[in-house]
Amino acid sequence: MNPMRRTCKEVAALLIAREDKPLPVLERAALQLHLAACAACPVFERQVLTMRNAFRRWRSYTDD
Repeated sequence: MNPMRRTCKEVAALLIAREDKPLPVLERAALQLHLAACAACPVFERQVLTMRNAFRRWRSYTDD
């Protein structure tokens, strides 16, 4: 198996893991390669980023 090749399921796990800690160089490269070739995973990446931003806003929300 090619170490740069990832399935959509593996990429989804990497996108989630990336929220908690920086990925190693090989994982980042594999992620970028997959995102460039896949139609569905960039959509999931945008959803993850949207959730991250929503949580960030929610954590800083004050009811004044």
